[in-house]
Amino acid sequence: MSTQLISERVAAGHRSLRARAVGALGPLTMLGGVAWAFLQPYRITLLHPRGQGFWWLLVEPPLLAIAVGVVFALFVAPGVIEDLEAEEH
Repeated sequence: MSTQLISERVAAGHRSLRARAVGALGPLTMLGGVAWAFLQPYRITLLHPRGQGFWWLLVEPPLLAIAVGVVFALFVAPGVIEDLEAEEH
């Protein structure tokens, strides 16, 4: 193996505390949404849609929290982590 490849692997495995914190925000938000859904199941009207419209069923606070966590983890966090790592080097 090349020395450069080994050093890149080591560098990729050792992120700063700030980069790890930013990377954890998305999954923690998703986990919070799932916990919210389990702790307050009456908030999710998909389980009992008594006369609710489509938008009321789609826009549920726990589901929105999970969606925000997914969007942050997939689209926002990688760029922020890349900027943080570039700033360190």
